[in-house]
Amino acid sequence: MSQPKPKPVDPAEVRELALATMRSAKFPMLATMEGDQPRVRPVSPVRTEGFTVYVANLRRYGKTSQLAANPKAELCYADDDHHQVRIAARAEVLTDAGLLMEIWESNPLLRAYLQTPDNPELIIYRFTPIEVRYMREWALEYHPIPLMA
Repeated sequence: MSQPKPKPVDPAEVRELALATMRSAKFPMLATMEGDQPRVRPVSPVRTEGFTVYVANLRRYGKTSQLAANPKAELCYADDDHHQVRIAARAEVLTDAGLLMEIWESNPLLRAYLQTPDNPELIIYRFTPIEVRYMREWALEYHPIPLMA
């Protein structure tokens, strides 16, 4: 079997390529740490603003204590064409009431499952990027994406 020959990445297009991959993949894998043991699971973002990703969580889930102990995490999007976006991020619990209500009102699944935005089980995390990298299908080379201030 011959080695795949991915199309070169134009540095001027890498940001849009990464955002397109995120839109296509939809459900990233989230990596956290439980002590010295990595934990990975798929998550369903409830909002995305560029490379800042918001994820709903239930208080009783393992990632709650993991992110409280170590807020560093990584999200990895991989689409059907094997393009990847990796976002090293810092997680924080979202406390902005207006933004929480916007997310609540725009997400029928949250409303159906949790009934009220005051449900004590609900936590929404904001993953603020520290580093973002893009890799085109099997290229074996990541392209860093500058973060805008």
